[in-house]
Amino acid sequence: MFQWIRSKIRAFLSQGQISQDQPEPPVIDQSLLENLVYLRGQFKNTLELVVREMEIGGHKAAFVMLEGQVNKQVLAQAVVNPLTEEMPEIDDVDKLEQFITESMMGTVDQLQVSNMKDVMKLLMSGFALFFLDGIDHATAFGLQGFATRSISEPGSEMSLRGSQESFVEALRVNVSMIRRRIKSPTLKFEVMNLGTHTQTEVCMCYVEDKVSPQLLREVRSKLQKVKLDSVLADGYLTPFLEDKPLSLFSEIGYTERPDTLCGKILEGRIGVLVDGTPFVILIPYLFVEHFQSMDDYAQRPYYTTVMRWLKYAAFFLAILLPGIYVAVGSFHQELLPPNLLFELAKAEASTPLPLMWEALMVHMVFEIIREAGLRLPKAVGQTIGIVGAIIIGDAAVSAGLIGAPMVIVVSLTAITSFVIPSLYEPISILRLIFVIVGGTLGLYGVLLVTAMVLCNICAKNTFQVPYTAPISPFRLRDMKDVVIRIGWKHMGGQNALVQNMPGAKVEPSKHNP
Repeated sequence: MFQWIRSKIRAFLSQGQISQDQPEPPVIDQSLLENLVYLRGQFKNTLELVVREMEIGGHKAAFVMLEGQVNKQVLAQAVVNPLTEEMPEIDDVDKLEQFITESMMGTVDQLQVSNMKDVMKLLMSGFALFFLDGIDHATAFGLQGFATRSISEPGSEMSLRGSQESFVEALRVNVSMIRRRIKSPTLKFEVMNLGTHTQTEVCMCYVEDKVSPQLLREVRSKLQKVKLDSVLADGYLTPFLEDKPLSLFSEIGYTERPDTLCGKILEGRIGVLVDGTPFVILIPYLFVEHFQSMDDYAQRPYYTTVMRWLKYAAFFLAILLPGIYVAVGSFHQELLPPNLLFELAKAEASTPLPLMWEALMVHMVFEIIREAGLRLPKAVGQTIGIVGAIIIGDAAVSAGLIGAPMVIVVSLTAITSFVIPSLYEPISILRLIFVIVGGTLGLYGVLLVTAMVLCNICAKNTFQVPYTAPISPFRLRDMKDVVIRIGWKHMGGQNALVQNMPGAKVEPSKHNP
């Protein structure tokens, strides 16, 4: 029954995929006029097409580019001025084309194309195309000059002592930040274009002698099977990369920090960069990685160990605290000390709603306030948070709509959920589930659902690697960077490869130590 429902859902979700082939554009004609007519026809209702016709060496020529995509100053100084001012008269157009190519070889990147499909692709990628009358191909000059956001501090992965750089929307800038940190010829970048209309550049980043060939083939195959009309963000690719997209816990991770990405790919993982998105997809991503940060490796081991214990405690507290409170208050009052029971009963006696519905209402209001604060400008969003958390909460308690203990529980739950921001989505859903279970089945239901969640996490695999490795399956020597954190001196000189995790069924890397 569940398999049939799952198959219907997948069939419905796949209806939006684009599978039809696009007709091939014509090849480049020897006539400059025919080529320009074709390009003007393709961009007839747009304003960014720029065509600069000129005469070079006694022959007609033209530069074609898109407004805002090409650095015009570099184009004029390095290409146009030398060609128009110093070019001798050459009767043979083939010799003229060869002379231009050789004279420009040391100044800018060049690429010859012979069909209009490549011309259109390069134009929209920021290249300047040079056409010469009588030549059946064009020369593309790499003079990209589109505006990009400057490198800034990370917005969500803050670090006290680590790097303060974060990825930007420009793919080439992100690639340069990665290359600056890993100066090794084994660092590879594979680029493919996805999206029928957007033709978005998607880049696979990995270290060749660290990554598993099986993992690399699987990720490459999944990306090549993406048939969408548009790919505008990394979220478009997530359902195609995950084996179980309906699961609460994701098999892939995200980062906006170049140093974090470099550390992950040195452990045998693959990073997927999408042009136009300042976040990178990490494959595979394990459960224990949500509790690790770059600051862990810049601080003293004993402090990092304590912080990790607090993070694990905060995770279970954020999920279980509201459900346990509702279960104890509704069914198991005998577990509370008499004084505490009396205070809780007095606080909840004046509220009109049962404890479970009160908890659900407060959590929903909190999520609404949080969502409003995220979508509004920062100054207004902070004001909304203060007004919602303090004024509305205090007024609701004073009016007797909710009890003060419930406000304390929800506030503590919210704070602990922010300790692990990458797990906020599953925490929010599980928190509501445990509230409902605690209000209907009591502590027995909470324990049962807890066991089900733990079994689901332990049974989950991410690209043939156990999601909970190295906790389950357990391996003692891997605990030095999971439950505790020991110093770099005792960590060993090499990174722990993900394909060497206990229970992994992944082909080892070529140079597996």
